[in-house]
Amino acid sequence: MKNLFIYFSIIIFSGCKNGTQQPIYSIPELTYPATLKTDVIDNYFGTLVKDPYRWLENDTSRDVSEWIKQQNGVTLKFLSEIPFRDKLKKRLSELYNFERMVNIYQAGEYLIYSKYDGLKNQPVFYKRKGIEGRDEIFIDPNSLSEDGTIAVRVIGISDDKKYIALTKSVSGSDWQVIFVKETESGIELPDQIADVKFTSASWYGDGFFYSRFPSPEKGKELQAQNRNQKVYYHKLGEQQSKDILIFEDTGHPLRYHNIQVSEDKKFLFLYVAEGTDGFECHYKKANLGKGGFTPLFTGFDNKSTITDHHNGLFYVYTDIDAPNYRLVSIDPEKPAKENWKNIIAESDDYLEQVVPAGGKFLVSYIQDVGSHLYLFDYNGSQLKEIKFPMICTTSVQYADKDENRFFYSWESFVQPSEFYSYDINKENERLFFKPEVNFNPDEFEVNQVFYSSKDGTKIPMFLVHKKGLILNGNNPTLLYGYGGFNIPELPGFSSSVINLIEHNVVYALANIRGGSEYGESWHKGGMLLNKQNVFDDFIAAAEYLAAEKYTSPSKLGIYGGSNGGLLVGACVNQRPDLFKVAIPAVGVMDMLRYHKFTVGFGWIPEYGCSDDSVHFKNLYNYSPLHNLKENDYPATLVTTSDHDDRVVPAHSFKYLATLQEMQKGRNPVLIRIETKAGHGAGKPISKVIEETADKWAFFLLNTQTKIE
Repeated sequence: MKNLFIYFSIIIFSGCKNGTQQPIYSIPELTYPATLKTDVIDNYFGTLVKDPYRWLENDTSRDVSEWIKQQNGVTLKFLSEIPFRDKLKKRLSELYNFERMVNIYQAGEYLIYSKYDGLKNQPVFYKRKGIEGRDEIFIDPNSLSEDGTIAVRVIGISDDKKYIALTKSVSGSDWQVIFVKETESGIELPDQIADVKFTSASWYGDGFFYSRFPSPEKGKELQAQNRNQKVYYHKLGEQQSKDILIFEDTGHPLRYHNIQVSEDKKFLFLYVAEGTDGFECHYKKANLGKGGFTPLFTGFDNKSTITDHHNGLFYVYTDIDAPNYRLVSIDPEKPAKENWKNIIAESDDYLEQVVPAGGKFLVSYIQDVGSHLYLFDYNGSQLKEIKFPMICTTSVQYADKDENRFFYSWESFVQPSEFYSYDINKENERLFFKPEVNFNPDEFEVNQVFYSSKDGTKIPMFLVHKKGLILNGNNPTLLYGYGGFNIPELPGFSSSVINLIEHNVVYALANIRGGSEYGESWHKGGMLLNKQNVFDDFIAAAEYLAAEKYTSPSKLGIYGGSNGGLLVGACVNQRPDLFKVAIPAVGVMDMLRYHKFTVGFGWIPEYGCSDDSVHFKNLYNYSPLHNLKENDYPATLVTTSDHDDRVVPAHSFKYLATLQEMQKGRNPVLIRIETKAGHGAGKPISKVIEETADKWAFFLLNTQTKIE
C-alpha cells in the first residue's frame, strides 16, 4: 500500500497576534481504503432503506478480511506515529502493574480468590485454607495460552464444597466450556461441557444444572443467531452426551432458560426470559424429571427473583408494583398477590440487591448513585449499616445462608477494590486485601453535580480531575455514558482513567436514563420509545460542561462501549458540532438488523424491533448507521474485535464505511479492529494497555492536549 500519510510534526505552542493559539500538533491528512458499495435495499413498511455495505456482515469472507487488513493498516500507522503514544503506554503499564483482587469465594474451609499479579494478562486463582492460610495457585489461566487469551471464571460450588465448576472462554468469545476441579487437591476432573453461553452451574446432589445451545454451525460460531437454549443436568464423571434434559421449549426458540436451586435444595426455580428485560419464574420440588414446573410469575414485564426459601415461604426480590424494588414473602400454597407480605417495603432509594447471609439478609441500596450496605433480619428490620469512607460502589462478593462470615468489597474512582470479611455473630469486620497503588489519590478530587436534561429531568454526573482545576473552558474532557439495560454506572476504579487525569483531563461520568440508578422508572425512561431521552441526557451533559467552563466543544471527547457505543454514535449524528472526538467501542450501530445476529434478539425488550412498524420508525430515527449524512464529523476512532459474538463487528464495519463516505471535514475517522478478543470480558491486560494507549493518544492528539 502506498504511503497515505503526511507525517506528524510538532509545532511549538505560541500565541498569535490576535490572541488565538496555534495548534500544538498537526493532524495528517488521510486517504481511506475504498469500500465497495452494492445495491441492497430493504422495504420497511413502505420506507426504502439502502444497505450498501451489507457484504461486510460476512466477517469470515476473504473480501472482508482484506478490508479489515487495509483499514487496520491505515489506523495503526496513524496511531503509531502520534508522538506521545508510547509515553502513554509506558505510564499505563505502570498504573496496571499492581496486585488487585477480583473475586473471592468460600468453599468449606478454603478460600478461593482471583487477583491480577501485576501485568499478568489474566487473574490467577488462589486457594487458602482459612483467613490466615498460605496461598497456593488453584489455577493460572495465563498458563493455558501463550498470549493470555483464555479467560476463566467460577460459576458454581458444590453443596459439600468439594468441587468447583469453572468456565474457559477463548479469545473473548461468549462461547464457553465448563470444567470441574477438586477444591482440596486442585485436580481437574475429566468432565468437559461444551456449547454453553450465559449459564451458571447450580449444584444439586452429585452434579449440577446448566444451560446450553445446540452446537453452532462450523464457520458461523461468531455470527449465527443462537436458538433453542435448553437446561440439562450433568452428573460428575459422566460424558456430556449422557446429560439429562430437564427443560426445553421448542415453541419459543429465542427464549433463554436457566435453573436455580434453592439453598435448602428443596426447590428448583426455572427462569425464562425473552431478552435482557423481564422474565418469568416457574418452580417445582427438586428432582431430575423433565418439565413439571408450576408458574409463579408469568409474562415479561417485570423482574422477580427468588432470594430464599425459608420456613415454607419464598422470599422474592421484585419490581412488581415497586419500581424501586421490594422484598416480599410468598406462600407457594397461596401465591396470589393479595397474599404477599412486604418484608422490605419499597423506599425512595433503589433496592439493588438482597442476599441471604448467616440467617440474615445483606441488603444494598443505591442512593444518588452511591452504594449503601445493610444487614436486615427476616422480619425486615434493619440491624446494622456497614459504612464506607466515601461515595463508592460496594459488592457482596460471597455470602451463604448457613455461614456467619461473608465477604464484600468497595471501590471508588480513586481507590481500587478493598476486600473485607464480616463476622455476623461478632458484628465485626476484618480487612482481607488492600491494594497498593502507584499514584497519589490525594492529588485528585471527585465531585457530583446535577444538571437539567432537555425535558427538565435532573441528571447526576460525576466529575473527576486534579485538584486546583481552573474553569476556563480549556480543559480536555472525556465524557462517558452507557444509558441502558437497567445497568447503573456507579463510582468505579480504572487505571486507564487515572492515566487520563494525570494528563490534566477531566473525566465525566453522566448517569443518564436507561440505567437503574433510580430504579426501574429511570430504566424505562430511557428504553424503547423513550430512547431519545438517553441521547438528550448525554447531550445536555456536554452542554453543561461547556456552560460551566469545564471545557469547550474543541476540547470535548465522548466515549462509550456496546450500548454506550450506540449512545456515542447517535449523539454524534444529532450534535456533531458539540464534540471534537468520538470513541464508540463495540457499538450497536445498525438498529434495524441487530436482532438477526447471535444473541441480538435478546435486546428487543430494550430497543424494540424493526419488524414492528412503530418501533421501526423509532429505531430508524436514531440508528447511528442510518442517520449519517454528509457533514463535518468529530475525529472518530471506532473500536471492535474479531471475536465479538455479543455485538458482532459488522455493526462497526458498516458504520465506519458509511462515516468515511460521509465525512466532509478533515477530522480523521478510523477503525481499530482487535484480533483474538471479544466484547471486552476476559481481554488480556496486554491488549487492554495497547488499546487504551491508542484511544487516549487519539483523544489527546485531536483535542490538542499538550503532553510533557
